[in-house]
Amino acid sequence: MVPGASAGGRSGPRGTAKDRALVLLGVRWRSREELRRRLLQAGFEAEEVEAAIADLQAAGLVDDLRFAREVAMHQGGRRGSGDRAVRSALRQKGVAEEEILRALGDLGDEAERAAALAASRASRMTALDPQAAHRRLYGLLLRRGYGPDVARDASRKALADALGGATADADPDG
Repeated sequence: MVPGASAGGRSGPRGTAKDRALVLLGVRWRSREELRRRLLQAGFEAEEVEAAIADLQAAGLVDDLRFAREVAMHQGGRRGSGDRAVRSALRQKGVAEEEILRALGDLGDEAERAAALAASRASRMTALDPQAAHRRLYGLLLRRGYGPDVARDASRKALADALGGATADADPDG
């Protein structure tokens, strides 16, 4: 049989799994599982995929902890996302729970991140009714992956500071 041809007469993927993985890594860091999925989807044999990933890991080009930390810093640091959102993003990329926990630990206190995000947005909401401002800010924090208690406390504090103490006492989540 001709190399690269399958039994059905169709040709397999071009190049090697390692070459394709290097192209993928040239775009951005990826987890082992992301690479595995992409290479298998491209039609490479499982044994070749595992060997390529092992070689790249030995060379330091695939490191799930480094990848998890990069994603966590982007999501939690620059985007201001909460731990729930960061954890979800890492799970979708196939990162193991141990690496997720270590990366989340590097982000620092979630309540402090929520407070900083809420404070940066609260000043834009001072013209709104206090209850409406609280609902909007609270909703933003929930969408960014903060838990209800963290979001509620951060939004209340930020609006109290921005509005000079006139905040909504109503609880937006029930």
